[in-house]
Amino acid sequence: METDHTATPPNLVLEEDERPVEGWSDERGRLTWRPLFSADATPTDQLVTGVAELQEDGFLALHRHEQAETYYVLAGEGVVTLDGAEHPVRAGSSVFIPGSSEHGIRNTGTQKLRFFYALAADDFSDVEYVFS
Repeated sequence: METDHTATPPNLVLEEDERPVEGWSDERGRLTWRPLFSADATPTDQLVTGVAELQEDGFLALHRHEQAETYYVLAGEGVVTLDGAEHPVRAGSSVFIPGSSEHGIRNTGTQKLRFFYALAADDFSDVEYVFS
């Protein structure tokens, strides 16, 4: 089914703590996330957003996907790897990840690393993660 991008989506206000928690604890990473907006769960399109958390020693392994993505670090400290280059991040850091760029993130601090993410996609299921 094709999404009608000409229709005006409804105004929505969501509470993060009321959204379901998803996560991985394997070679892909040790992290949890709460999807906020995604066409599979909300009457929205063109953007997938959520909040991810990495506990101490948590990580999201190096991967690629077609869609561009941004991170905005809400709390904690870590390192983002972008096409082989490491960049320290902390609360207030913003990261742009072009589509198909290899990237990953890991917590380097002693507290939870929390970040908001946004992907240029209609639905989270449209994002095909290809791990390195």
